[in-house]
Amino acid sequence: MAIKKTIGLLVGDELDWPDTIEALWNRMGPTITYQGRTYEIEIRRVRIDPFALRDECKYDLVIDRLAYWHFTPREWLKKAALINSCYLLNNPFTFQAMEKHSAYCAAIRLGLNVPITWLIPPKQGPKSYEEKYRRTAERYHNFFDLPKIAEGIGYPLFMKPFDGGGWRDVTRVTDRDKLLRAYDASGATVMHLQQGINDYDVFTRSLAIGPQVISLKFRPEKPQHARYAVEHGFLNEAEGRQARIITKLINAFFRWDFNSCETIHKDGVVYPIDFANACPDVAVNSLHYYYPWAMKAILAWSLYCVVSERDFKMALNPNDYFAIGDSERSYDEKLTEYEKMTDAHFEREAFEAFRANELEGMDTAMLELVEGDEMERILRQAVEDVFPRHEQNAFFGHFRGLLLHWAQGERRMRGELPEPEEEAEASDEAAAAESEEVEAKADAE
Repeated sequence: MAIKKTIGLLVGDELDWPDTIEALWNRMGPTITYQGRTYEIEIRRVRIDPFALRDECKYDLVIDRLAYWHFTPREWLKKAALINSCYLLNNPFTFQAMEKHSAYCAAIRLGLNVPITWLIPPKQGPKSYEEKYRRTAERYHNFFDLPKIAEGIGYPLFMKPFDGGGWRDVTRVTDRDKLLRAYDASGATVMHLQQGINDYDVFTRSLAIGPQVISLKFRPEKPQHARYAVEHGFLNEAEGRQARIITKLINAFFRWDFNSCETIHKDGVVYPIDFANACPDVAVNSLHYYYPWAMKAILAWSLYCVVSERDFKMALNPNDYFAIGDSERSYDEKLTEYEKMTDAHFEREAFEAFRANELEGMDTAMLELVEGDEMERILRQAVEDVFPRHEQNAFFGHFRGLLLHWAQGERRMRGELPEPEEEAEASDEAAAAESEEVEAKADAE
């Protein structure tokens, strides 16, 4: 008799990724056999209701894309983990406690190359405590010279909230006047001043789900739909290794299964600058070419966690990591040890065997899904949700072309579409050129 497991999708206003996950599993499921046992797995979307703390939980695992801003389901997730032993992607406990500031501090202790970062008192006190703040500041706050701190860090620098949140109130500061204006505008928000790495070689965003990591060339100056460049081999082996290990290390340390890590690369040094992302971007409108990788990675890790009955690790265990960070090992030696620890944490060897054997049909299922009418429907809906009517046809064609470009690459790797290497490179260049053309057209309109 099959063992029943349920994966819940906690969704906000987006439809693309849940539609895709469900469509992919419909092509593969509903059962899977692992270590001699058969599992019947249902995927359904979580409904939001009032709840009693002793209520049973209908889900064995929940993929969360909502609770970073919607607090009712966030508190339900905590209840589901603490009382019902539900596995969560992601961990609301550590994401709530370990915001950007704590993440920077931990990363520094781990020996990572976090840029120079200062925390400065807010310009104003909290709204409910303005008078108490004023009196406390008069008695105990030291006057400080903000421009002097900034000059010590060096321009350009970034002023940003200590707790982050989707590039909220991030300001690039290039001189004293902009610094003071940004500080005045920050109000009661506690801010970081962080060194800007000028004239960098490349900006990378690495997306990780469990032990799976993909590093993508990221262009933060572009609009959301154009930030991920379709470019392969932009990192050399050493820097690619660093980006991969840093991302896995941060996730294992903070007990995060589903997170992204932004790194700036300059002269062979990798600087992690943003790596506490409770809800990393997996939209088809932004990931486009890389969207199939993300969907397969999310589903594969979720399936592994439920059939292996992996324990949800909600609490930190920092001392084992700090023992390496505090040691006299070289930076490279620390990374080597960290990767061993992270691979053990994420059960990488067992997962990869599961992915290769029990999910051997996933790649074909994803390929056929991308090439079929169902993905056209999903993509059309996503484009209509995001872009104005007069831009929808252009962007639908653009994203559809990028997805089919990915599919052609998969077919080539299978030997089903033999193509000389120079033609493959030319097609990548054509995809990049088309991206620029669509962006320019949309801007003009």
